[in-house]
Amino acid sequence: MLVGVPKEIKVHEYRVGLVPGSVRELTAHGHEVVVEAGAGAGIGIADETYEAAGAVIVPSAEAVFDAADLIVKVKEPLQEERRRLRPGQILFTYLHLAPDPDQAADLVASGATCIAYETVTSPSGGLPLLAPMSEIAGRMSIQAGAYFLEKVHGGLGVLLGGVPGVDPGKVVVIGGGVVGTHAISIALGMGADVWVIDRNVEQLRALWRQFGRPLNTVFSTREAVERHLREADLVIGAVLIPGAAAPKLVSEHLIRQMKPGAVVVDVAIDQGGCFETSRPTTHDDPTYVVHDVIHYCVANMPGAVPRTSAQALNNATLPFVLAIADKGVRQALADDPHLRAGLNVHAGRITHPAVADALGLPCVAPEEALTLAPA
Repeated sequence: MLVGVPKEIKVHEYRVGLVPGSVRELTAHGHEVVVEAGAGAGIGIADETYEAAGAVIVPSAEAVFDAADLIVKVKEPLQEERRRLRPGQILFTYLHLAPDPDQAADLVASGATCIAYETVTSPSGGLPLLAPMSEIAGRMSIQAGAYFLEKVHGGLGVLLGGVPGVDPGKVVVIGGGVVGTHAISIALGMGADVWVIDRNVEQLRALWRQFGRPLNTVFSTREAVERHLREADLVIGAVLIPGAAAPKLVSEHLIRQMKPGAVVVDVAIDQGGCFETSRPTTHDDPTYVVHDVIHYCVANMPGAVPRTSAQALNNATLPFVLAIADKGVRQALADDPHLRAGLNVHAGRITHPAVADALGLPCVAPEEALTLAPA
C-alpha cells in the first residue's frame, strides 16, 4: 500500500502523522511512504531523516493526496484538504465530527473511508488512540490554567500551590477519566487543593486509591457542580462521550456566579466543549473572557508540545496503520472490532451511531456499510 503523510496546516499544529521510526516499519513491511516536504520540521525532523527511513519526499500536499491510498494525519482535515480526498481513499486521523457538520458533509461527499483515532476502542473498553493525547492535554490543562491565573495575564493572581500561611488555589476537575486523572496528578504535584467531580462512583474509588487523601472526590450532582465552581480558582472540563458531542455540564448562569478572574480550561472543546460559554480557540489567541471568567479552549492543546505528542501518538497508532496497510482496509476492519469502532464514514455513509445521532443523520452499521457500493 502507498501511505501518504501531508504536513499539518491547522494553526500552530506541529505534530506529524508518522515519525521516521514508523516509516521504517512500514517500508520494512514492503509498503511505500510519501511525505510532504517539511512535514516533520515542527518536531525537528529533516526531510533527509525521512528519506533515510525509506520515505519519498514530495513537494506538496496535493502530491501526497494524489498518490496515496492511505492518508495518515494528526488533526481533522481542513476544507482544502477535504477537497483532495477521493472515493476509496483511506483517511486515518482525529476527526471529531460530532460538533462539525461541515466536515462530516465533506467527508461523506468524498466517498473516502474515514477512520477516527478518537473512536477506536481497546479490549478493556478504553480509547487507545485518544489516551496519549488526553494524558498530555490533562497535564497541560493545569499548566495553562496556572499561567492564566497570574494577574498579569488577567487572572485572580493566585498561586495554585499557595505558600506557608496562605491557602492554595482550588482546582475543580469535572470528569475523572484519562484527562482528569492526569490533570489531578499535576495539580496535586503543584500543591493545589484539588477536587474531582464524577458520576461514576467506581471511578471515584479508583482515583481515591490512586491519589489518597490529598484528593477530594465528589459525586456529580447539579448542586455539587454549582457549589464547587462558585469556590473554584481553576476549573478543568474533562468529560467525554466517545464520538458524541460533549454534554454541557456548566451553564452560562453558573459561569456568571464564578469568581472574577477565575479560569476554565475546556479540554472537551474538540467535541464541542462542556461549558455553555465555550468556543474553540487557537494557540495564537488561546483565551477570551465571559462574565469576567477567563476561558482557555484551544482545540489542539498537545500541538504545543509536538516532540512529545507526535511520538506518543505514533506509539499508539502504528499497529493500526500496519494492519490497514498489510491487510487492506476492508479486511483490517473485518478482523478487528476495535479498529472497526473507529470507522466514522465509508463510501458516502455515516457509520458511527454517536456521530450520526449528534449530527441528526442516518447511520449505517460498519459491517453493512463495508458491503455496499459508494452512495
